[in-house]
Amino acid sequence: MTKISEILRKHNLSTIRIEKIKKVTIIDTGEKKYVFKKGNINNEILEYLKSRNFDYMPTIVENNEYQITKYIKGLNIPKEQKIIDLIKLTALLHSKTTHYKEINLDYYEEIYNDLDNNLNYLYTYYTDLITIIESKIYPSPSEQLLERNISKIYDTISNSKERLSKWHNLIKNKTKERKVVIHGNLHLDHFIRNENSYLISWDKSRIDSPVFDLYKLYKNHALDFDFKPLLKIYENTYPLTKDEKELFYILISQIEPIKQSKKEYEKCKNISCILDTIYKTEKLILPETSK
Repeated sequence: MTKISEILRKHNLSTIRIEKIKKVTIIDTGEKKYVFKKGNINNEILEYLKSRNFDYMPTIVENNEYQITKYIKGLNIPKEQKIIDLIKLTALLHSKTTHYKEINLDYYEEIYNDLDNNLNYLYTYYTDLITIIESKIYPSPSEQLLERNISKIYDTISNSKERLSKWHNLIKNKTKERKVVIHGNLHLDHFIRNENSYLISWDKSRIDSPVFDLYKLYKNHALDFDFKPLLKIYENTYPLTKDEKELFYILISQIEPIKQSKKEYEKCKNISCILDTIYKTEKLILPETSK
């Protein structure tokens, strides 16, 4: 709090109320409110967004060790409408900041190797788990749940391997790559809607493929919404290329290790969450790939 006090004095701001919400501090001066958050936004990203007339973000007061922005009060709107507004703004961000570069095959080789290594790890991880479970006379409910569904997990890993290989071959023939400014951490908590739409928490923003923004949004909300109509809304403004869509499908198909818990109920819940995500992702991907 000492550092915040120093910054307040620097900007001649007095406080009547200070509120801590998760990783941010909200300062109320009586006349205005400000949001303090540790970390900053890349200045080159900021300048690029300004040059592209993308101003759907809070007014920045300071952008050093601490990021200070003017507080924006959002409307209380249904989350179903909020996610639609967020996906529309994401498509606008990507369309306004699109540029093309000569393809960096080393960069894509690194992505390929990371994904391939992760799939190999997941196969070994689940094989070790199921081997232990099969050796037990009386497996627990969570172990029985995993044992009954392990073939689905193996199928998902195998299909991802095959899709990754196809994507790798697609990339080899490319000469240009499409880059955009990505927010880097798309989440409903980072979107505010009043008379305008705003994205907050830009400290993970960078220049990269648009796929990574969509992947992050899916990872954060896969079980909360039907992503098929959301992707359609996005692609009405900003259609993905064939290799971008393939990479997106590969990323969202990545299974995670099971979150550990001492409670059997929580273990069952965590495995069920993995299985639900597998089936929901499969439902999203299969109709598209069958075309």
